[in-house]
Amino acid sequence: MTRKLLVALLIIALLWELALTGMAFFSRAATLQQLDLTLSPETDFLGYLVAWFLLFVSLINGLALWRVIKNDDYSILCYLLGIWWIGIGVGIYLVFKKPNNLFTDSLKGVLLIGLTWHSRRAKKE
Repeated sequence: MTRKLLVALLIIALLWELALTGMAFFSRAATLQQLDLTLSPETDFLGYLVAWFLLFVSLINGLALWRVIKNDDYSILCYLLGIWWIGIGVGIYLVFKKPNNLFTDSLKGVLLIGLTWHSRRAKKE
């Protein structure tokens, strides 16, 4: 049951990350507006970098999902993603005072770490 919840969480997270990636590549102004920035030649470059970071996280998320489905050793990828999302959520909250990222990203990270830990523990029993 825990692995099914882990798969569901990773699917939802992957769809969310891909949507953000698409927005960052094709609508940088809207992405930068989330950080209270306006589109200029300097911030356009920043938006482009953010898009590539989001694509990288999406790829890692997809790889973790694939490994969970195959029941390979997926824990390292899931823990890495969980720590990344917790860090992003807390960091954006502390620097930009945006609580929505704190709840979406950090909660996603905590759930991912918890489900991964529980799934690995259940596998050993």
